[in-house]
Formats: sequence, structure tokens, C-alpha cells
Amino acid sequence: MSRFAAVADIHGNLPALEAVIEDLARRRIDVVVNLGDHVSGPLWPRETARALMQRQWTQIAGNCDRQVAQIEPSKLGASDRFAAERLEAGQMAWLRALPPTATPSSGVLLCHGTPDDDAKYLVEVVERSRVRLARPDELRVRLGGVDANVVLCGHSHVPRVVRVGETLVVNPGSVGLPAYEHDEPHPHEMETGAPDARYAILERKEGEWCAELVAVPYAYVDAVRQAERHGRQDWAVALRTGFARAE
Repeated sequence: MSRFAAVADIHGNLPALEAVIEDLARRRIDVVVNLGDHVSGPLWPRETARALMQRQWTQIAGNCDRQVAQIEPSKLGASDRFAAERLEAGQMAWLRALPPTATPSSGVLLCHGTPDDDAKYLVEVVERSRVRLARPDELRVRLGGVDANVVLCGHSHVPRVVRVGETLVVNPGSVGLPAYEHDEPHPHEMETGAPDARYAILERKEGEWCAELVAVPYAYVDAVRQAERHGRQDWAVALRTGFARAE
């Protein structure tokens, strides 16, 4: 595997996923890895799961997938509950069967958050006053004893390419949700500043891995309207602007 694409954090945004698939076909990229959080959100969870189950991609579970598949819907947050109440039995079984990590090729590790925790950021540090890039020593601790040339992660929705020694760490960004607010470990926002669907292309050239971060325009108005139909103005703002707040 010397050239492949990585997607993450689709969050039920079917139009965004379809735009990325079209772009992959245009670039003639057949090998794709998917880093999790496939369906959670007020959009098209059932249709997105159906589309992903038809793909011959290497796919892992994210924290939202784990929650949707394992926790009673009444105990879930709004986005996870929306998906859990709409997925078919076979789609739930598919989510439950997804592994938390994968090694699709020698020296390439897939995880959603960190290699040992799908709900923690790998590349970002959340402080009380800001979100900042993790320093090399912090990244080494989070990577633990991982011995890989490439580590691919998601969860923060922010596209990143970072080198830690001989390891290339890549977050492809989010296909389906370009911004959000969260309150743990401290209140913070993750934003990309544009509604585009994001993914990454990884390629090994002369023995060295490199990454290209890709932003794909798509008909985001359809996703905005779907979020509004289901009473999620927060999602509507994020999908339309790439920012977590309107102002």
C-alpha cells in the first residue's frame, strides 16, 4: 500500500461523503481507510451506514460509534441518540463489529483518538484558555509504544500533518462536520472555517511518507436544511460556515 486516502468523522453527512467518493474516483484512488464516527448526528445515519457497508474500505470505530452501538439510546446525547434510533439491526451489528484500531499495511496504524483511547485527542491539547498543538514530547507519550511510520487519527475534526521523529501523524479532518463545541476536558471549539468536506491522501515516495490534505466543496445547503429540520441549529451553523458559532 503505497498510495491511499484517509477519511474520518463522516457523522451521517451523506452528501459530503458522496462528494469525497467522487473526488477519490476522479483521482483514481481505490484504497481508502476510514477512521470512525460514521453516523452520529442529525443528518442521514441510516443512509450513510448503508453506503459505508458497501465499501471495501478498512474501517474502524470511533467513540460515537462505540456509544451508539453499546449504550441504551435514552442515555445518549442528542446526536448519538438520533443515530441509534434510526439504524437498522444489521447496521448496529456492523458498528459493534468494527475494531478500535487497525493496521492495514506494515507500518501504518489507524486509530480514532489516541491508539489506546478513542475519546481523547492525539494532536491537540485543550487548556482552559485555548486549544493548542501537542508538543513532540506530549505526542510521544500519547503514542505510547507505537512503532509505526504513519499514524492516522480523527476525532478533533481538524486537518493536521505532524512529524514526531520518524513517525508521520495525520488527521485528515472531518468529512461531515467542520466545526463543533465540546465541554471536556474544558469548554472549547474545534473549527476549520469552511464548510468543505475534508480528507487526506497518503503516498510513499522514495521510501518517505507524505500527506496531502484535501478540501472538497459540496452541496452543504442540503445538510444544513436536514439539521434544521431536526431542530439542530448548532449543526446548521457549523455545516454552513465551518465555525462553531454564528457570531
